[in-house]
Amino acid sequence: MTNINAPILGLKEKIGYGLGDTASNLYFKFFEVFLVYYYTDIFGLNPAVMGTMFLVANLWDAVNDPIMGALADRTNTLNGKYRPYLLWFAIPYGLSGWLIFANFEFLSDPTLKVVYAYATFILFKMIYTAINVPYSAMMGVISPNAEDRQELGRFRFLGAFGGGFLIFLTVRPLVEALGGGNESLGFQLTMGLFGVLSIICFFICFKSTKERVEPQANSSKVSVVKDLGFLFKNTPWLIMFIAGILTLTNVVLRGAVTIHYCEYYLGWSNEKVLWWMDMTTLFLSSGTLAFIAGCYLTKWVLDRYTKKNALIFLTTLNALGIFMFFWVPIEAVKTLFLLNLFCSFVAGPTPAIVWALYTDVADYGEWKFGRRATGLVFSAAQFAQKMGITIAGAASGYLLSYYGYIANQEQTPDALMGLRIIFCILPGALALANGLLLCFYPLSQKQTEEMQSELAVIRA
Repeated sequence: MTNINAPILGLKEKIGYGLGDTASNLYFKFFEVFLVYYYTDIFGLNPAVMGTMFLVANLWDAVNDPIMGALADRTNTLNGKYRPYLLWFAIPYGLSGWLIFANFEFLSDPTLKVVYAYATFILFKMIYTAINVPYSAMMGVISPNAEDRQELGRFRFLGAFGGGFLIFLTVRPLVEALGGGNESLGFQLTMGLFGVLSIICFFICFKSTKERVEPQANSSKVSVVKDLGFLFKNTPWLIMFIAGILTLTNVVLRGAVTIHYCEYYLGWSNEKVLWWMDMTTLFLSSGTLAFIAGCYLTKWVLDRYTKKNALIFLTTLNALGIFMFFWVPIEAVKTLFLLNLFCSFVAGPTPAIVWALYTDVADYGEWKFGRRATGLVFSAAQFAQKMGITIAGAASGYLLSYYGYIANQEQTPDALMGLRIIFCILPGALALANGLLLCFYPLSQKQTEEMQSELAVIRA
């Protein structure tokens, strides 16, 4: 029997697992910041049409998450329950993401453009779910040791932030260099490079990891409906579910118009200001570095505050910082950069804290109902995030259309005000609402520790 009190993972396996989230974030961060700009200003979609597409595709994608989680829970192969999906879907993942940006010459008809955008976007979202839900669930079965799981979480976030930093640092220079002035070709070739890199990262993740926690003997006998029933009776999960929607709506809505905000409102061009970086690239990449620096302070924060209080405090600080962007004048470039660094820094510890709370939520479900469905719990968390992405993706298109945004033209005062509202006011309000909601999270630190002690005895 495995000794659950002894860490068993080596550095190679931790790095390998982290590379899985690097692969995911090469696309996630690319889409978060550049996809709306690509669809409106390069591919030529009407913002309202794009918003409807995001709504339809992401709603379907969100429904897929619990289905995929339940399916993965019931998969049994020689390579484990969850790892095989990395091997099966790595190449389709890389290829489907590239197809979104392929922009073939035959796509000249406006109707055909819309059909192609729907087909490729929905295809990619389904494949993303098929590989990312099992990847997330792997964290619960690679090791039974709590310290190992915390380390896996840390390496996962480092891998994720590293992927995001690479995107922010290189996409705009690569698009310009590879496209030679043709943005459509530049995006196509740049996404091709990141697609190949993501495939390699997933293969390494598959090869360097191993599932060690044996599945429950009766896992296949419990119906999906019953598992979902347990989930919706889990009050801490319901709070975190709504918080997840608010968080991702805030992040994705703001990210969707970042390029528009920098180019049209702030007036930043693609002129190089530091090495190969223009002002927007420097803004995005420096913010990511601040985010990573904040991530390193997670342990320091949790040594001094409970997970709940730390998350409330940091989320509220981030909300106030986002609001402040609305009042900073355009010419105060240093202030804009410092404010961006502050918002990114205080947000840095929050992902690790959120996933730590989800672990507590999963423990609560096992303690309360005697049933732990790892894949479903993690996929349900991602379902909340996908709902936030759905709302933000649709809202970004509808709001741009409502405020009169027209691609590749000088914007009206109403359109510029709309960009400021979408970038500053709405995300700030969502972050503040998230902080208030978390005040109702019911599990205290003492209750969590007592619950985990009882579970340790039961498992032993």
